[in-house]
Amino acid sequence: MVQCENLVKIYKANDLEVVALQGLDLTVEKGELMAIIGNSGSGKSTLLNMLGGLDRPSAGKLFVDGQDLLKFSDRDLVRYKRQTVGFVWQNNARNLIPYLTAQENVELPILLAGKRKRERALELLDSVGLSHRARNRLQELSGGEQQRVAIAIALAGKPALLLADEPTGSVDTKTSAQILDLFRELNRTLGLTVIIVTHDPRLAKKVDRVVAIRDGKTSSELIRRKSYSEELSELERAEESHVEYAVMDKAGRLQIPASYLEAVGAEKLGRLRVVIEEGRIVLLPPEEE
Repeated sequence: MVQCENLVKIYKANDLEVVALQGLDLTVEKGELMAIIGNSGSGKSTLLNMLGGLDRPSAGKLFVDGQDLLKFSDRDLVRYKRQTVGFVWQNNARNLIPYLTAQENVELPILLAGKRKRERALELLDSVGLSHRARNRLQELSGGEQQRVAIAIALAGKPALLLADEPTGSVDTKTSAQILDLFRELNRTLGLTVIIVTHDPRLAKKVDRVVAIRDGKTSSELIRRKSYSEELSELERAEESHVEYAVMDKAGRLQIPASYLEAVGAEKLGRLRVVIEEGRIVLLPPEEE
């Protein structure tokens, strides 16, 4: 579904240049449910904006659903945003029109596509568990219900890829869990590819793969050991549910997770010795001069 190769994004303002992505590589399979995590300024939201057609890369390759986004005209991008990708924002003000009902908010993108809007809107609200709130205005809905309306809007164009930028950032823990369960249900029933950007490590319990971005590059991945249903039945702890991998780029560069370096006091050394011992690559402190 997604193929990023050596992706670079540089923002320029007057004489200042900011490098948001520095040769990022990422592959996302069709039907995958995954999360992208990273500290503020790591480049995760920049990546999501490019996947959503809201921003263009400075260099590299970016394919989504077999389409080369670097070759898109402005007209192509409009069609892409309507037909291929759906977007859910953290801020409901970017998702919803406050003076319309839940149903009218969902009807709007369907109307722009020239399709029969009422039946489709009710169908979408039912898919997110809100058919009973269709005629309620936004001020009558809770934060979690508003976010469900936003997800229904994102599904209106029958996208192949659903992107969510901090979708649980403005709701409480219980509601956050419900929204993440909804993403998992949509992924399972519709075969929808879902990418969620978040700073919440609890997401690791809900998704199949977690990719960490640091300094504009993918640094590590957490991949689920067992299916989510098996994990729930065994009440397995979150930290045991995934295996962590460091990510190596095509040039052989490797980013070691910062927590590992801190644990052995290596973050201040600047360099490490690399040796092979019994078929393993081992990192050691530098020898004293």
